[in-house]
Amino acid sequence: MSASRLLVTIASDPPPRLDKALARDVPEAAALSRSRLAKMLAEGAVLLDGDAVTDSKARPAEGQVYELVIEAAVETDMTPEDIPLEVVFEDDSLIVVNKPAGMVVHPAPGSPAGTLVNALLAHCGDSLSGVGGVARPGIVHRIDKDTSGLLVAAKTDRAHHSLAAQFEKHSVERHYLAVVHGVPDAADPRLRGIRGVSFEDGGILKLTTQIARHRTDRQKQAVVFQGGKHAVTRARVVELLGRPPAAALVDCWLETGRTHQIRVHMAHAGHALIGDPVYGGRRKLPARCEPAGAAEAAANFPRQALHAATLGFVHPETNDFLRFEADLPVDLKELLAALGASPRDTKP
Repeated sequence: MSASRLLVTIASDPPPRLDKALARDVPEAAALSRSRLAKMLAEGAVLLDGDAVTDSKARPAEGQVYELVIEAAVETDMTPEDIPLEVVFEDDSLIVVNKPAGMVVHPAPGSPAGTLVNALLAHCGDSLSGVGGVARPGIVHRIDKDTSGLLVAAKTDRAHHSLAAQFEKHSVERHYLAVVHGVPDAADPRLRGIRGVSFEDGGILKLTTQIARHRTDRQKQAVVFQGGKHAVTRARVVELLGRPPAAALVDCWLETGRTHQIRVHMAHAGHALIGDPVYGGRRKLPARCEPAGAAEAAANFPRQALHAATLGFVHPETNDFLRFEADLPVDLKELLAALGASPRDTKP
């Protein structure tokens, strides 16, 4: 297998660990993440005076010249599958898709095939230059199987590194449209009495908690205030639904991106998503809610009513800010119609 070689000179005042020093001093154009460098160290692909250095904690010295042996990307063991994709944007660096509800993002023991990654492998083909040394798309964020909407994947190591850093810094713009039980209202004393709930100007609901895996149900996440990961969600009501109002179309946007964050946070606030089988409980719309059939439509909605509608980020190569929007899918439009929503542009 062909390999390229890269010389990296340790600059002045190096960090005390070799992996950190290499991550600092490797040319940006090489797009080698610290995790990739750590893997190369472990595999003996980092040489000093011709000898392999495998200790990532070794202390580097200013002026040392390390030779990095960068192997060509190997083939992934995941199978390409010719699954139709709605591609919103694509170039040599990345691809943005509008994922349908029901599609898993990444293969896992319970979903080894039919995933977005399988579809991207087939769609992108030879345009994948390799992520982490493997010819695969770089998944930097995920949306739940039964959530529809926008997702970006990297096609190169450089793009993967850049996008991952933006998500880590919480600088990526992400708006979701959700249909929730009840109406989040700043005047509601019940809401103001819930820990972690506050309101900002304009009646914007802010949820600030920690989120951790549920203590007894390992498939769920839960709101906690110690021992979890910091999570912030904001939401504003877009439209009241039903007569009298019994639900709402809500625009939610993320400051952080934790597993099931919007679903967990809205349920914590007492406004679980319609159709959510995990966090929605047994809550139903009142039978007297109009229009006729609204309660039945909500009760029979087969998934969490959540759609990743807006995605914005800085392009890794051009540094242009890209912003994409995806209209609601048919099933959510039909739910809104059944709940008496007014005809509107269904983007945030």
